[in-house]
Amino acid sequence: MPNLSLSEITLYFEQDGAGEPLLLIAGIASDSASWLPLIPHLSGNFSLIRPDNRSTGRTIPPDAPTDLHRNAADCVALLDHLGVEKAHVLGHSMGGLVAMELATACPDRVGSLTLAAIAPLRSARNVALFDALIAIRRSNAPPDTWLRAFFPWLFAPPMFNDPAAIDAAVQMALAYPFAQPVEGMERQLRALDSYDPTHLDIRTPVQALLGGYDILMPEGPARDALARIDGIDIKTIATAAHSVHWDAPQIVADHIRAFAAQHPL
Repeated sequence: MPNLSLSEITLYFEQDGAGEPLLLIAGIASDSASWLPLIPHLSGNFSLIRPDNRSTGRTIPPDAPTDLHRNAADCVALLDHLGVEKAHVLGHSMGGLVAMELATACPDRVGSLTLAAIAPLRSARNVALFDALIAIRRSNAPPDTWLRAFFPWLFAPPMFNDPAAIDAAVQMALAYPFAQPVEGMERQLRALDSYDPTHLDIRTPVQALLGGYDILMPEGPARDALARIDGIDIKTIATAAHSVHWDAPQIVADHIRAFAAQHPL
């Protein structure tokens, strides 16, 4: 199994495809499997590197200390382990904050940076949402309750016109053998509580992909925060919500390929 032993954790990761390296950093409550919709669209152009962040997936121990700085350091250690001097980097949601930490600390390791559904800002509302989801998970509610409460924040409205699609997504999530336990979600959320993104200093080529339907990271405030990054290219995918790579994987992949082509390693 692809594992990397570090001082505090054993980091699990997956690799796919061939080409210039592309490091994919997942968001809160997600792991390497969250990138599955993109793999068919990107594996022909990139060597995809997909780690399981601390407190997620098959990275152990599940209760290891976690914060965004540690996650970024884990990514650097993984690149070192794989002999990758420089990579394109894609981060979704909280993974985008980790990606920005990586680009700030080690700009020479990042050839291009794509931020999906994230901006350097804090949202007390989103923390309140995740606190409520954690409370639901800790209650006696049926195990699908929190997922059905969470999905409207993740996916574009057209998905909800098909109840069978929602039921299928819920069952897929419940059946996933490496699903994050509630304790892991809470550790990740607490890592965000005191996080201050104002220190970020992005000097590598960067683009942002926002979702027109995104209510977790609304386009207006996100654009205002992202505009403080010099030279950033901000695009909105009108048909997507927060899970932009699930709602519009082909469009996301097209943007990543085009941006990487402009900034070859």
